[in-house]
Amino acid sequence: MKLNATSTVAQQFSLMKPKIWLSSPHMSGNEQAYIKEAFDSNWVAPLGPNVNGFEIDLQSYLKEDRYVAALASGTSALHLSLILLGVANGDEVICQSKTFSASAYPIVYQGATPIFVDSERETWNMCPLQLEIAIKDRIAKGKTPKAIIAVHLYGMPYKVDEINQIALKYDIPVIEDSAEALGSNYKGQKCGTFGDFSILSFNGNKIITTSGGGALVTKTLPQKEKAVFLATQARDHAPHYLHSHIGYNYRMSNIIAGIGRGQMTILDSHVAKRRSNHQFYVDAFKDNKNIIFLEEPEGCFSNRWLSCILLDSKSTREGLRLALENENIESRPLWKPMHQQPIFKDAPNYLNGVSDELFEKGLCLPSGSNLTDIERNRIVKAVNTYFNS
Repeated sequence: MKLNATSTVAQQFSLMKPKIWLSSPHMSGNEQAYIKEAFDSNWVAPLGPNVNGFEIDLQSYLKEDRYVAALASGTSALHLSLILLGVANGDEVICQSKTFSASAYPIVYQGATPIFVDSERETWNMCPLQLEIAIKDRIAKGKTPKAIIAVHLYGMPYKVDEINQIALKYDIPVIEDSAEALGSNYKGQKCGTFGDFSILSFNGNKIITTSGGGALVTKTLPQKEKAVFLATQARDHAPHYLHSHIGYNYRMSNIIAGIGRGQMTILDSHVAKRRSNHQFYVDAFKDNKNIIFLEEPEGCFSNRWLSCILLDSKSTREGLRLALENENIESRPLWKPMHQQPIFKDAPNYLNGVSDELFEKGLCLPSGSNLTDIERNRIVKAVNTYFNS
């Protein structure tokens, strides 16, 4: 290996160590059979037995009489949710500020304005108090929000009862962003079933992956059928190509759905391994007063998609991140709030300071379901070395 002459000795040494990723894909070995079946039958289009089977697998897992449309991404599922709710140019949509940008982008796709609401400390998700303040203020300004996008951050369920009660009070539908929370539940009910619409993601770093992909969860079959119609270029029933609506190329392919079917066979196992990682860190750092973990509130069961910690300051957080990087270990600050993003600098927001503080002090540790004991011990050693140096 050729090393850059300007590299430090520590950086050079770290490159010799195997990379530990934050959250890498973890295959079951069952995916190949479904993919082979797709190739053998020449079902490689955005429809076919694997697409239908993957949707059925997800519906069976979620229960609650829901219907699933397999799509190209979680972002496309959010976009279709807004379309199905009639969100249009000039409307306003409330969105959790502490989230990945894909939660907010589809609002802008529709020409609507995102209204960002801050977090509460117990789950790090949308604060019910700030939500109601935002709704009252938008109504006073002459704009009743058309929807609320609430996120289960890092797999921790948001305050479902409180958020949904407020939404019901003001007759505003909820879009449940469960991109990070497949396998989590609230009071025994699966995340992905609490919204008027719910979305899932199967990106490469998620609990299960289809390399890319997502799903829209609906309450009724007609809603699913409308979503699939829009996702397949809104082609009307005719012997020629006829279009009376604007459509999108958002449907999942049969090959990718085959990966998903194989992944569904080990979903619960992956959740158990992620939760085991989290407990491993909790036990390893129980005597370290510099590290605080997000605990599960009563009624919440988190898939622990990512194990996250809070430190005492931004300098400590960044110091630890760089120390891990020097050991070729990937970590990442918590999501930067949407109200801090340059593209959303002019968007209305309702803040209490929680998400800003979480971003300053929070760090995501490697959390993949394929982490080995050797890798986990290497991570702990690097963290302890940083604090003991």
